[in-house]
Amino acid sequence: MQPNLFNRIGVILISKHYLCTEMKRIILLLIIGVFCASALKAQPNDSIRISLLTCDSGEEIYSLFGHTAIRYENPERGIDAVFNYGIFSFNTPNFILRFALGETDYQLGVNSYERFSSEYAYYGRDVWQQNLNLNPGEKERLVSLLEENYQPENRIYRYNFFYDNCATRPRDQIENAINGTLQYADNMTDSNMGISFRDIIHQYTKGHPWSRFGIDLCIGSEADRPINRRQMMFAPFYVKDFFDKAEIIDNEGNRRPLVRDEEKIVNVEFRAENATSEGITPMQAALLLFMVVVAATIYGIKHRKSLWGIDLFLFFAAGVAGCILAFLAVFSQHPAVSSNYLLFVFHPLHLFCLPWMINKVRKQRKSKYMILNCIVLTLFILLWAIIPQRFDLAVLPLALCLLIRSASNLILTYKKRVDPKKR
Repeated sequence: MQPNLFNRIGVILISKHYLCTEMKRIILLLIIGVFCASALKAQPNDSIRISLLTCDSGEEIYSLFGHTAIRYENPERGIDAVFNYGIFSFNTPNFILRFALGETDYQLGVNSYERFSSEYAYYGRDVWQQNLNLNPGEKERLVSLLEENYQPENRIYRYNFFYDNCATRPRDQIENAINGTLQYADNMTDSNMGISFRDIIHQYTKGHPWSRFGIDLCIGSEADRPINRRQMMFAPFYVKDFFDKAEIIDNEGNRRPLVRDEEKIVNVEFRAENATSEGITPMQAALLLFMVVVAATIYGIKHRKSLWGIDLFLFFAAGVAGCILAFLAVFSQHPAVSSNYLLFVFHPLHLFCLPWMINKVRKQRKSKYMILNCIVLTLFILLWAIIPQRFDLAVLPLALCLLIRSASNLILTYKKRVDPKKR
């Protein structure tokens, strides 16, 4: 009996050792399995790269300020796509009218990176890429936000040049995806920098005087109010610059730079820097017109001729321009086109009162409209420096043309009254 007892005890001990060994092996395999599963789950997110693309300016007026997009690379799934909030079509019904009214609809589009980069290389526009330093959760969140925005019911949005455009939308989506807060290097709410929307417009329209002149005519005094750094980010390159120095602060207080690295992915070697528009500038054209009007007016006064054809041309053109400015100020949803002091120079009354005014000028009779116009234009020119709106200098000779023609009517009618026998 004794040997059997020892045998049983031995069998039990061996079995217990075997079970412990197997249990440890199973636990070890489970731990390895969980680790591998976690690693496999994290690998796709770690291999994903999301970048901010900043594109150089083009030659068309809508591309002068550059462009911003988001690049999404997922090697595991063979995806390399660009999310682009700047898609619009000139073929949209009443596009020009809707743009003037501030009712332009843009949409989010998705293209392959290859097609996107090829297009910008073809048009000679450099592209910079900032690889964003996001963790896997933030990447997943950002992709989810972009996919949600790309849904048919969400992809179209009401475009606003200063406040909601192809640069501000990517910025907002990236900020919303961050797990924590995004801290910029500078105070983004400080409005004491002395920079306005018009300053930035002038910065990007350098070398395009006619585009600058047209924009300056349309935007009013609201564009001259000081803006803060966040408002400056309506221009793509300011988003790029502020992102470059920004930091992510997570919920535990840890800091990391928003941008991991930067590279130029489309490099146009022979792009002409600071290209200027050829031909006559608005200032040159305005001065030429001013000299012609002065010479003609002197001739007309000397020979006592009204030369009403000049008045017809000048006041008709000023009236048409005034109708456009008044339309923008009253009906457009663009906040920066209201309160336009240029309406004192170019206004619809020039057009509506033209028949009666020309009739008085032809007969060399004193026109009350011309008297009023003289007073208004004289005050405008004298108060030029203190009016809370910056005007293109080409406006000054144009205003002087209208003033001179209004004054000529008063001079001719005065001469006729003093010496009615002379013609």
